[in-house]
Amino acid sequence: MPDRTKLLQRYGVLAALILLIIFNLIVTPNFATLQTLSVNLTQVCTIVIVGTGMTLVIATGGIDLSVGSLMAIAGALSPMIFMSTLFPISNIYLAVALGIAIPIVVAGIFGLFNAWLITRFSIQPIVATLVLFIAGRGIAQVSTNGNLQVFVVPQFQAVALGRVLGIPFQVWIMLAVVIVAAFVLRRTVLGRQILAVGGNEVAARLTGVPVARVKYFVYGICGLLSGIAGLIVIAMNSAADANLVGQGMELDAIAAVVVGGTLLTGGRATIIGTLLGALVIQLVRYSLLANGVPDAAALVVKAGLIVLAVWLQRQEQA
Repeated sequence: MPDRTKLLQRYGVLAALILLIIFNLIVTPNFATLQTLSVNLTQVCTIVIVGTGMTLVIATGGIDLSVGSLMAIAGALSPMIFMSTLFPISNIYLAVALGIAIPIVVAGIFGLFNAWLITRFSIQPIVATLVLFIAGRGIAQVSTNGNLQVFVVPQFQAVALGRVLGIPFQVWIMLAVVIVAAFVLRRTVLGRQILAVGGNEVAARLTGVPVARVKYFVYGICGLLSGIAGLIVIAMNSAADANLVGQGMELDAIAAVVVGGTLLTGGRATIIGTLLGALVIQLVRYSLLANGVPDAAALVVKAGLIVLAVWLQRQEQA
């Protein structure tokens, strides 16, 4: 493999991000402002959070198409709890705490359900997670009768709209998720087991790696992170719409993972790469919109980035 191809694979996404920043500093008005930085970071937070879970899943050689539907389920369930439509709760802080914790746990349980289908019945991940991709959205819609849930609950909305040291709270959540996941993947036995399963599942099993347990872990975490992302979305919008929350998120998350350099075949993964990949995709979209290019063009460019990333992976495997 030519040295320049190796360099492009290793540093291409970082170079693309730097070039996009330079381009916008020169061409795009008001790019170098805190408001622009805040807008771009808040736009990318949920993609990075879900993409982190997706990275762990793909590292094992799997895929999770249900993340958007799990976001919708969490987003539909949460207002029903903190607005006391399920059961009366007099203390608003307790209601909000339960409205955050219960939906995230439920989303995690659905993630474990995906793993159960995959490990118990040897169903391919794309097929197993397709079940909740379809049924999960229906569960969210049925639970709310398809109605928009509008709310004004500052204690809950702080999840997305609150700020710490001037930085949106959801950005801190995103950074915490990335740091913890990167540490687990790179510095722990569990991280090595995740990559071993993706690299060669049969060999990993023969060497004593608890393959089923690893898969339960990654799909469960992916579900939990999807639940967190769903709560951030409804907190930002001050409303929960089961028809729209998380729509298309599975594609955005996979795009960030692939552009970031994680192998779709498993065995190699980078959480930081997923973060950079999501930032590149977001900045491409922002750059086009800020300079008068229709949003549809961003979809074409995103597709081109995915094709380039997959081509580079094929070059490495050749």
